[in-house]
Amino acid sequence: MNGPLDGVVIADFSQLLQGPFATQAMADLGARVIKIEPLGGDWTRSYAMLNAYPGGESVSYLAFNRNKESIAIDLKSEEGLALARSIILQADVVVENFRPGVMDRLGIGYEASKADNPGLVYVASSGFGVDGPYAKRPGQDLLAQSVAGLPHLQGDADDPPVPVGVSAADVSASLHIIYGTLAALVERARTGLGQRVDVSLLNSIIAFQTQEFVAAMAAPTPPQRPENGAGNAFTGAPYGIYRTRDGWIAIAMTPLKLIAEVLGIPELAHEESKNVMDGRDAVKPLIDAKTAEWERDALLDELLRHDVWCAPVNDFVDVPNDPQVVHNRMFRTVEHPLAGEVTLVAPPIRFSNQQTERFDAPPLLGADSRRIAEEFGGMDAATADSLIEKGVLRG
Repeated sequence: MNGPLDGVVIADFSQLLQGPFATQAMADLGARVIKIEPLGGDWTRSYAMLNAYPGGESVSYLAFNRNKESIAIDLKSEEGLALARSIILQADVVVENFRPGVMDRLGIGYEASKADNPGLVYVASSGFGVDGPYAKRPGQDLLAQSVAGLPHLQGDADDPPVPVGVSAADVSASLHIIYGTLAALVERARTGLGQRVDVSLLNSIIAFQTQEFVAAMAAPTPPQRPENGAGNAFTGAPYGIYRTRDGWIAIAMTPLKLIAEVLGIPELAHEESKNVMDGRDAVKPLIDAKTAEWERDALLDELLRHDVWCAPVNDFVDVPNDPQVVHNRMFRTVEHPLAGEVTLVAPPIRFSNQQTERFDAPPLLGADSRRIAEEFGGMDAATADSLIEKGVLRG
């Protein structure tokens, strides 16, 4: 068995992160994902985190495009657009993250596509929404984070706004693409009809901060960042990161009285709260002074023995070697024709009734153009080859 989405065909026009991460997850679950790229390729083929290009392949592209097929089409050509329409006609799902209106202008937006394929689930992800004052603006993770207020929650009281160090808006939008797609497919199973699903980076990152916004709007004063790294704007002591002799640990919501007992801090011995807001900046140095006397692993053992909520603070070198991460098989290697052996992040969920072990390397640009053109375009090999020669396809 190939996973719970076996048999679902996804025409994936998306680029960058939020769309490709979502379609990769659905490919992991068994869907057939046909990545429809421009002749120059997905934007991330020429952009890479840390400017890393093993074997000339972008790590940003490799991260989000395993288990897919690639066809590279010139959508500005009549033949290329006709082939794209043919793929959409036979697809269950379309995913795209162009600026609003681009697919409509090409003649393959939702209204045009559903006329020929009424069961089509059409998922569009934008930066700020399909309409409204920001709809035509460029949408990108940092920009959505900023409009949604997230950088104002990071760092200490006197720091400037600090962006989150991961693509939080993109990833949260990816998850919304996935559950929007799945919900629409369930509805289609009942009615036979598809629908359009709209996702945006802005809405997604606001939803990501649901608890924080509800708290901020209910509290008498707005959230304030701490002065010395004591947790964050919404949390009180002991929540935070603490130094040890050879590293760092995190302590979460635990009664200060218990921590005081374990570490020997008489000043906190009578503090029952596990969320001290007033005075949190004075509490942190008291705990820091004690944790700094310990080796990290010995301190973790001692704290965990007393059921203190704590964990090691790993860096990116530590994480793949963490015993729980290894046990969970969250990193796996594939052999890529250009990049060689590449380590990728594995799917995070498991199923009891299906195997989802497919783990193919991300495709080279246009690696499947000829085969997809023949299968979905109803053409013979000679016709597909002629489109490659004319520059309509890249093969």
